Amino acid sequence: MIRRKPQNWFRMLFVWNGSVLPQLLPRLGLLFLLSSVIVFFRGTVYHYKIPLNPTPFTLFGITLAIFLGFRNSASYERFWEGRKLWGALLIDCRSLARQAITLSGYEEKSPEVLRFIHQLIAFAYALKHQLRRTDPTADFDRLLSPELCVHLQNKQFKPVILVKHMAAWVKLARDQGRIEPVVQVAFDENLNKLSEIIGGCERIDTTPIPYSYRVLLHRTVYLYCFLLPFGFVDSLGWLTPVIVTFIAYTFVALEAIADEIENPFGTEPNDLALNAICRTVESSLLEMADRPLPSFREDNRYAID
Repeated sequence: MIRRKPQNWFRMLFVWNGSVLPQLLPRLGLLFLLSSVIVFFRGTVYHYKIPLNPTPFTLFGITLAIFLGFRNSASYERFWEGRKLWGALLIDCRSLARQAITLSGYEEKSPEVLRFIHQLIAFAYALKHQLRRTDPTADFDRLLSPELCVHLQNKQFKPVILVKHMAAWVKLARDQGRIEPVVQVAFDENLNKLSEIIGGCERIDTTPIPYSYRVLLHRTVYLYCFLLPFGFVDSLGWLTPVIVTFIAYTFVALEAIADEIENPFGTEPNDLALNAICRTVESSLLEMADRPLPSFREDNRYAID
């Protein structure tokens, strides 16, 4: 995800990095070329003009804009739900780390507490890698014991297995008399919240917007855009390519943005900054345990997740 500092309104007009314009340029260029050909050959190559004028395009454009608004709202709702789930993940990890440090009966800097905190950090990275279909081996190797890394290697739902191991840690502390039953219940409530976060993220990841709906809207947008030159050529003349391309940019860009944020856990420029959230989890939990903080290199101007 690209994160930028607030910019002047004039500079915003020329923002390139993070905009959907680069991927739309070939399509907009094709439409500009088509519009130019229609203007150039009007009245010479074809003798029967298509009886179109701007009025039906105005009415249809309003309807199309409403449907695109619904499409973007549905995609942003998925994006925002994903952000809330990962915000809750950060809160629950901090709560569990605090409980392990202050309520578990172990010394604050004991290996047992550090092992639990490392498993919490590994949980955040494991969920990120599961959602992005990437390899978590590098993060597991630096956070978990070799035995647990081997155990997780062939597991499909690695975050769930880590929650199970954290629950086993709590049970062992309870069996040793270090944790009171009421404290064990508090641990279990936060572990249940982590399980709910996993399920919420999996629901977003495995339930896309219905494909037939996307296809219908996609076809309608492009059909509308490629018919625009025929409706505006008489009234706009040589301005037709410019005006039509600008109108098409608005509609096509809205559809492209909706497609991009529909799955908020990807690696496209406007998806959630899962790397940054995982780094925040790691830094804050290690700081709570009074451990050395990792150094993460990040660009001063913006960060691409």
